[in-house]
Amino acid sequence: MKRVIIQLGTLTCPSCMQKIENAVGQQEGVDKVKILFNASKVKVDLRSDETSPDALKKVIEDLGYEVEAMKVKELA
Repeated sequence: MKRVIIQLGTLTCPSCMQKIENAVGQQEGVDKVKILFNASKVKVDLRSDETSPDALKKVIEDLGYEVEAMKVKELA
């Protein structure tokens, strides 16, 4: 299990947040998605055998949002 923290460009509206949350949450292997609107961050817990951080980045970029940085942590 991994936690991916994705730093986005500035989110401007709650509907943007919902759009990202829905798209990322529908990916196979994603257990939990949390959007930190004011910080423009997305936290995702995922099963690394079913998806990858790069796949999540692509989903977000395909929606038209900029991914500025990404951190990946192994969860115990």
